Amino acid sequence: MNDKQNKIIVTGILGQDGSNMVEYLLRNTNSQIYGMMRRSANPNFINCNNFINHDRFKFVYGDLTDSVSLDSLVSDIKPDYFINFGAQSFVGCSWEIPLQTFDANATGVARCLEAVRRFQPKCRFYSAGSSEEFGDVQYSPQDILHPVRPRSPYGASKAAARHLVKVYRESYNLYAVHSILFNHEGTKRGEEFVTRKISKGVARIYHAIKNNKPFAPIELGNLDAKRDWSDSEDFVEGVWKIMNQEKPKDYVLSSNETHTIREFINKSFVCAGIEGVWHGCGQEEQMSVSTEYAIKNEIQSSILVKINPKFYRPAEVELLLGDSTPARKELGWNPKISFDNLVERMVKYDIDNFKI
Repeated sequence: MNDKQNKIIVTGILGQDGSNMVEYLLRNTNSQIYGMMRRSANPNFINCNNFINHDRFKFVYGDLTDSVSLDSLVSDIKPDYFINFGAQSFVGCSWEIPLQTFDANATGVARCLEAVRRFQPKCRFYSAGSSEEFGDVQYSPQDILHPVRPRSPYGASKAAARHLVKVYRESYNLYAVHSILFNHEGTKRGEEFVTRKISKGVARIYHAIKNNKPFAPIELGNLDAKRDWSDSEDFVEGVWKIMNQEKPKDYVLSSNETHTIREFINKSFVCAGIEGVWHGCGQEEQMSVSTEYAIKNEIQSSILVKINPKFYRPAEVELLLGDSTPARKELGWNPKISFDNLVERMVKYDIDNFKI
């Protein structure tokens, strides 16, 4: 399917994964890309700057919560591929807006599948899943056969989408796949996500120290949660490989290693050249500037990180560790960016692009 100029719809175009997917496709295929976005009074195109004027890219309007718009897009464009990264993607706020989360993440996938089934059944459809579907982990590492036991409305919505994809694949013989994506970050990650909150917070503190100004600490919740982190740029390559197999099959994409949020914090401050030490325990635990570093740099503030109970989730997933061995062996997918490289890239980007 790669020899002709394919037509590809990508949703979630203003976010991290959708925009990275478009960049990958423009570099590695000759496809015409249609980036789907909702109508908005003030859209943020910052993640699209690298391709917004590309001659093989076009913005189109559509909404995962509106079947009419999806039907129109699929019937008019007649895509060869439909890659869905659109979602209410923040786990934390899914408890506050559970119905909206389910409408976009689960029912939205059903609307996409229906549009494909009715108007372009030869189109290959991709649904982005999440390791949050596993939730209450039964064994580690988690593979594609791990029980689905979500612990958040977000995880439940993604699990529902996974089952819908399977039903449509088996009922209508569609090329429809749903891969489990473990945590994946990068310089385009939204600021509400903990990794970007850390990297931008470190950048803010770095510039405060550099300019001899006081600073507020980074406030976080559970520092001991373990996550399997990768770079989004590696994952979009894996997604494209999943989309181009002879037969549709679901896969796990992961780094196959796990790190605590505390490790991410430690590495981030090291990358910025800031020396911190931990003290206290429980909700009183803090990271402060080391005495030697504070004296050397005449620092006005001392606390770098503190715990804020409001950031604890109602139900926490303590450990996520993926097993992407099948994807590596069967697809030839090999992620290139390590955990250390990921943190370094994010911190350096946020320091270099810091704005007061």
